[in-house]
Amino acid sequence: MELVAGCYEQVLLGFATRPGQSWTVVPDFTHHAHTASLSAVAVNNRYVVTGSRDETIQIYDMKKKIEHGALLQHNGTITSLEFYGTAHLLSGAEDGLICIWNTKRWECLKSIKAHKTWNLVEGRSAFIKNLKQNAHIIKWSPDGEKYVTVIANKVDIYRLDTASITGTITTEKRISSLRFITDSVLAIAGDDEMIRFYSCDSQKCLCEFKAHENRIKDIYSFEREGQHVIVTASSDGYIKMWNLDLDKIRDGPSLLCEVNTKARLTCLAVWLDQASEMKENSDKTASSSQETEDEKSSIARINKDFWTTKRVKIAKRKRKNIQEKQKVEAPVQKKKKKQNSSA
Repeated sequence: MELVAGCYEQVLLGFATRPGQSWTVVPDFTHHAHTASLSAVAVNNRYVVTGSRDETIQIYDMKKKIEHGALLQHNGTITSLEFYGTAHLLSGAEDGLICIWNTKRWECLKSIKAHKTWNLVEGRSAFIKNLKQNAHIIKWSPDGEKYVTVIANKVDIYRLDTASITGTITTEKRISSLRFITDSVLAIAGDDEMIRFYSCDSQKCLCEFKAHENRIKDIYSFEREGQHVIVTASSDGYIKMWNLDLDKIRDGPSLLCEVNTKARLTCLAVWLDQASEMKENSDKTASSSQETEDEKSSIARINKDFWTTKRVKIAKRKRKNIQEKQKVEAPVQKKKKKQNSSA
């Protein structure tokens, strides 16, 4: 697992993270990625891509830990990067274009005008929703049944089937980052030190807590073995990882680990090494299987010892009974012998 973060200093930072009872974070790499500050980062199962104010997208092969090349289609700051599965990358920029890239040959398959939702199979507009103001963040829920738009400090929640607003969340500060934790829970951060969890259904704040000493620039989240992990990056230079128990969400998350990057962070993502995860799970399964076998062997030894001990006890009891019987019968036999001799 690798935390990857971009910063104003034009550098991509990588931190190797080891999950466990005590999570650890250690510096892994730094790469002078661009000639201007980084503005976006995205990951899939193999690659990390970064976007910058220098109008380029840089690609990194995380399996080989090498720079893979650059994409030069946009004119303007790269504002958004998102992988769709493993085969496609979508990029957006201030030039108003959405580019769709093939991740095998890294070719631009299509370049379409933004500010519309598109049917990517046919390359035509599938749906248009007019907004009164420009939204600087748009996010879809994991199930795809709702989406949210962020304008300054206001979040509007839309249902896809009706295209109507089902609720609105308003915060005191401008919102800088937003993330769906589940289909019904939103994590929202803004120009302050707080993170707030909201219910999409009731629009009520479920929990708020101070996460950093300065404004929060980005939130990332993922689920690992049923554990919801929240990752936050702040202008204070820290990246922090939190464990969120949804059943106790009102108590807030607990801190897993943190690292001081000493940089002015702008964007964040987490690259999950699926091969290592699979190996770790395989090792756990093998370990669990070995523990089961050891437990069975232990039980067998205990049973063997039990029955051996029981047989020994029975044999001792029999010997004791025979000895006691012999003690009782001995005087009688002597008496009979004495009577026979008198006769």
